[in-house]
Amino acid sequence: MDNTSMSTYRAQLRPGEDVVNPATWAGRIPHTGGIAPRLRVGQNRWFNVLWLLPIGFVALITAVAVAKGAHNVPAIQDFMARYPGTRIPDGIDASPGIPAWVDWQHFFNLFLMIFILRSGIQIFVDHPRLYFSRDCTPGEEWLRVQHRVPSDPLWTAKEDSVGLPRHVGLPGIRHSIGLARWWHLGADVLWLINGAIFYILLFTTGQWRHLVPTSWDVFPNAVTVLIRYLSLDWPAGNGWVAYNSLQLLTYFLTVFVAAPLAILTGLGMSPALSTRFTWISKPLNIQLVRSVHFLVMLWFLLFIIIHVTFVVTTGALRNLNHMFAGRDDESWIGFGVFIVAMVVVVVGWVAATPFTFRHPRTVQRVGYALIGPLQRLFEYADPKPGAYTDKDISPYLWHNGTYPDSDEYKRMSETKFIDYRLRISGQVANPVELSLEQLRALPYHRQTTQHFCIQGWSGVATWGGISMQTILDLVQPLPKAEWVIFYSLAEGSDGGTYYDAHAIEQMTHHLTMLAYDMNDAPLTYGHGAPLRLRNELQHGFKHVKWVAAIEFVTHFSEVGGGHGGYNEDHEYYGYRQSL
Repeated sequence: MDNTSMSTYRAQLRPGEDVVNPATWAGRIPHTGGIAPRLRVGQNRWFNVLWLLPIGFVALITAVAVAKGAHNVPAIQDFMARYPGTRIPDGIDASPGIPAWVDWQHFFNLFLMIFILRSGIQIFVDHPRLYFSRDCTPGEEWLRVQHRVPSDPLWTAKEDSVGLPRHVGLPGIRHSIGLARWWHLGADVLWLINGAIFYILLFTTGQWRHLVPTSWDVFPNAVTVLIRYLSLDWPAGNGWVAYNSLQLLTYFLTVFVAAPLAILTGLGMSPALSTRFTWISKPLNIQLVRSVHFLVMLWFLLFIIIHVTFVVTTGALRNLNHMFAGRDDESWIGFGVFIVAMVVVVVGWVAATPFTFRHPRTVQRVGYALIGPLQRLFEYADPKPGAYTDKDISPYLWHNGTYPDSDEYKRMSETKFIDYRLRISGQVANPVELSLEQLRALPYHRQTTQHFCIQGWSGVATWGGISMQTILDLVQPLPKAEWVIFYSLAEGSDGGTYYDAHAIEQMTHHLTMLAYDMNDAPLTYGHGAPLRLRNELQHGFKHVKWVAAIEFVTHFSEVGGGHGGYNEDHEYYGYRQSL
């Protein structure tokens, strides 16, 4: 077989656009808003989270009334006198005040956080359900912002996504997870750099005493502060010298617990790392980690709301001078700097979505430049087979992608793929064309592995077929073959053949295979019959289903739009997505 047949597949590819048109985005997927968040109560009852607003208001009013009454109880007064609410830590004189570098760090953190939170919410609504089990079975989620999954057996995860207003999500259109991830991961890298500098300066200058409790009496002192806040007798303090104990605990949790937890849970959703470190990822599965990551995001949102409220209501001018001018007085200097900072933040917020629409390739390239080295590093992880067994198989594995509906596919399906041929050529010494029967005659490879969809859902299945190492041994790639292109029998959402590129070194991995069986039965239509790729170091969109042909090439830039795959061309995903 010569390479002319591959030119036919290449001719059926459709390069993507270099701008985003919301009207035609993702195959004209309609904008579908979500619903008010629902919490699962028991087996099949759902609680509308919006009810927490009136319930919380009543609880707050009640707490204020109780605190005001308790404030006048002699025993409580004695307790508050013994623990006044603020303790000046030993050694604080060595690092008085708030230096300028803290103010700059505070601004950078604020600026980066708006992109992290907006893009994070956008990522969440691409699979708007949270689970504690890796199986992601519909109805078993503990939180959802989408209706119940319909009974349609071919309902896809893409159809299940919901949209957000453009001034809330980033970029704010439905199923824009590719661009949202570049914003999220890229801003995360900058946030980590900013945080690392903060940690270093914090502990080398002695400023850590302002954020780290050094005595157990921080807890009773925090109780005193809470009583004062709730009784509306707000404590007078001076954060220039030392924060009150409730502030101290809150800042400590945010800086030293929530921030590291956000990092660790983010890494816990990596397919490459999770597959490598299964002794962690099995008990702390991806869905549990994703849920914790979401709750950490809620903590940051709540912290920002409360923080801003108290900054404004407990002496705005002095507080703004502390945070933006590095001085302890009630002049208007800090307020002026604050206004300039807010203009920068608002401009960034407003400009992010239109910039993304006009320059998505820039977002894609900059995002990959920031996070790409880390993702490539993850690919060197060496997961061992056998971490999962048949008892771990998920009862439900979501469908995804655009189903094949060509006359050619329908004819092959009707005859149980007797006429199916897998064509393999390109930069190989031995091009071949294999029927399904011939594929089944090759050495059998079976593995039970976890699937990681870039949208956030997961599941475990057993796959049976041929190791890609067997294919490599058969076709003998030439030295200049560095990438492997997999063409599908299905089209992508914008038309044109779906395809994806993989680095050839990943094809030798012992968990990379072509599967024709799933859970010891032939692949179904929805899961890629007759043949699909499994590359466990990457997210699921790269596991091409309904495989028609394989081409070995020098570089993927010569194929399609040149970005490494259909979703990379059309929806700005990355050609390496191990995180």
